[in-house]
Amino acid sequence: MSMEKSMASASLAEVVDRILDKGVVVDAWVRVSLVGIEILAIETRAVVSGVDTFLKYAEAVGLTAAAAA
Repeated sequence: MSMEKSMASASLAEVVDRILDKGVVVDAWVRVSLVGIEILAIETRAVVSGVDTFLKYAEAVGLTAAAAA
C-alpha cells in the first residue's frame, strides 16, 4: 500500500473562511526617538475574526455587556 502526498492549494475563500473562523490578532508598537527624545509613539492592535469567534472570546475576557452584568 503506497501513500501519496498531495500539495493542494487553498483558494482565497478557504483562507478567508479559516481566518474568520479562528481569528487573527496583529499587535504592533513603534517608537521613534531622536537623541533620547521620543518624537512619535504608535501602538495598535487589530483583531480580524468572525462575529461568533469574537463574541466567544470577548465574553471570556469580560469585553461584553453580558460578562459585566
